[in-house]
Amino acid sequence: MNIIFFGNNRTAVRCLEWMMSQGHCPVGLVLNPESSRRHSDELIEISRLPKECIFDGARIHQQEIMGAMASLKPNLGLSILYDQIIGPELIDLFPDGIINIHPGLLPYNRGNYPNVWSIIDGTPSGVTLHYIDEGLDTGDIIAQREVDVLPVDTGKSLYHKLENAMLELLMDQLPDVVLRRNTRSIQDHSVATHHRRGDVRNIDCIDLDSQVRAGDLIDLLRARTFPPYSAAYFEHEGRKVNVRIKLSYMDEEQS
Repeated sequence: MNIIFFGNNRTAVRCLEWMMSQGHCPVGLVLNPESSRRHSDELIEISRLPKECIFDGARIHQQEIMGAMASLKPNLGLSILYDQIIGPELIDLFPDGIINIHPGLLPYNRGNYPNVWSIIDGTPSGVTLHYIDEGLDTGDIIAQREVDVLPVDTGKSLYHKLENAMLELLMDQLPDVVLRRNTRSIQDHSVATHHRRGDVRNIDCIDLDSQVRAGDLIDLLRARTFPPYSAAYFEHEGRKVNVRIKLSYMDEEQS
C-alpha cells in the first residue's frame, strides 16, 4: 500500500521510525508549514525520500502540488499531529482515505489540547485512530485506547502518556488497515465536545478575589502545568505571574 505520511512533532518521528522498521515506507511526506514545524529534519532523514516527494503543508491544496502527490499513486494518507486542514479535494486523492491519530478519546475533546480539557472537564482521556472527513475530528473511528488520568497528572505528564498511547495504537492497528480488514464506526456526535486553540486563554487568568472550589483551582493549575510553555497566571502590578504545580503521592515521597 502506498502511504503518504502527514507528520509533525516528536510523536510523528517515533511513529515513522516504527513504520520504516516494519517495511511500511511512505512514498511521500507532508510537513507542517515552516512556521509551525517541529522535528521536520528528523522526519525527512528517517523517510529517506527525495526532495520531490516532500511537500510543504502550506501548499498542498495547490493544483501543482496535488498533481505531484497524485503521481505517487497513493492509497492511504496517515496523519500524526499534522495540524493543517485537509480538504475534500485532497482526501479524494486517496482511495483508502486519510486516517489520523488524535490525542483524545473521540467524540470527546475534538480540536486542541485534549490533555488540558480531560483534566479540567473530567472527560474521558485517550487516543483515537479515525478517518479524516470534512469536519474537524468527526470522521469514523477505527480504534481507540483509553488513558487513565491520575490525581498526580499534569497537562505535561498526561500529554506524554497520550504520546505513548498514540504509538501503541498505531503499532496495533496499522497492519489491519494496510490489509483493509479494519473496522469503522460512526461517532456519537450527541456527546461531542470541541475546543479551539484559543480557548485556554479564557481560563488561564486567575482572579485572586474570586471564590472557587479548591478542586477546580487545582485542576486548572495542573492542567496548565507544562513547562516551559505558558501556565495559568495571576496579575500583580501589571505583570503576569505564572503558577505551576507539582503533585506527588505522599506515601511515595515518604518511602
